[in-house]
Amino acid sequence: MSSTKDIDALIELMSKLPGLGPRSARRAVLHLIRKRGQQMQPLADMMTHVAMTARECLNCGNIGTADICDICQSDNRANGQICVVEDVSDLWAMERTGAFKGRYHVLGGTLSALDGVGPEDLAIPRLRDRITSENVREVILALNATIDGQTTAHYIADTLGDQVTLSSLAQGVPIGGELDYLDDGTISAALNARKTF
Repeated sequence: MSSTKDIDALIELMSKLPGLGPRSARRAVLHLIRKRGQQMQPLADMMTHVAMTARECLNCGNIGTADICDICQSDNRANGQICVVEDVSDLWAMERTGAFKGRYHVLGGTLSALDGVGPEDLAIPRLRDRITSENVREVILALNATIDGQTTAHYIADTLGDQVTLSSLAQGVPIGGELDYLDDGTISAALNARKTF
């Protein structure tokens, strides 16, 4: 029996995390073992705690430790705007900027015929309900600029019809971007979304 069986199992589990392959997982596990008092034990305790308390917000789909997240509970965020995102990681990215002061709605993915994801698999019906119950005036579609993301945006636009004002994030050349390094789709989107200078 191997004396490193448990460590190997931990490395294998860590290697399944996004952004970590087998080598990175080995380095991370070795670091944690060396710092087990200062980092490994507190990490293990917090992971156990979060595993027991984390839940999806019943309203928007955000992840937190309450049935309704802080953003949905905040009266300051009830400004008539909902920003629709594909996943919680997109919501967190938007929140990091501090630029959006409304509420969010997490779809849980995008429409994809290849993967068998239809409208009934996403949180689109809940979005329709929220538009009425929360007196929403504007829905901002902050979906990824992929074929599936754009298909989902068009489906939502068709579904909501004239109930609300629909907008989407601007797409095109990033700040500091050089045209020579951009793909054709990004340049085309930037050209089509041009504004008066």
